[in-house]
Amino acid sequence: MRVIPVTADAEVFTCNAYLVVGDRTVLVDAGSMSGVEDVVAEHTDHLDAVVVTHQDHDHVGELDAVVERFAPEVYAYADHPLRTHELADGETVQIGDEAFEVVYTPGHTDDHVSLVSEQRLFSGDVVVYNDTAFEDGSFGKTDRPGASRERLIESLRTLLDRLPETVETMYAGHGDVFESGTGGDTVRDVIERALERAERREPKYPEA
Repeated sequence: MRVIPVTADAEVFTCNAYLVVGDRTVLVDAGSMSGVEDVVAEHTDHLDAVVVTHQDHDHVGELDAVVERFAPEVYAYADHPLRTHELADGETVQIGDEAFEVVYTPGHTDDHVSLVSEQRLFSGDVVVYNDTAFEDGSFGKTDRPGASRERLIESLRTLLDRLPETVETMYAGHGDVFESGTGGDTVRDVIERALERAERREPKYPEA
């Protein structure tokens, strides 16, 4: 299956939205880039579903436009006017050619989920490889109302517990896609490093 970052050329702040083309064509997050539905249409004329990792604006800002264009099913943990399926921790969702387990990973937001298959991880914002804070293992901000560093730490531990050793690629909500072997690290190494940093209880950014 192919995983295409459809917001890669965005000139506005957005998450990484990933179009997964396979047996079941799915968009993981919709992003906040105007025209994202047109980029999706360059690769497919049918979209089976959108799976939302969490409902920050940069992840769902263009969900209405995507649904209007393709009429997909919409999977989300928290309530949303366009949601057709409520995600639950431990359930399985087919994305592309693979079955992904839904792992509830709150902390950055209270509705955050990650998606784990035998080979890939869609981590949303709970963990990323590189951002403006850290270049080799970072985590979502927890300085907003409703967010919690303690819950995020527990979520990273849960993710490690439920991550198959065979996972080789991490598609995060921000920063670069990470492939095991980069810098000699595995996906598990990146998550463990993010966890260690989060456990220090230091602010991610000076203003946080």
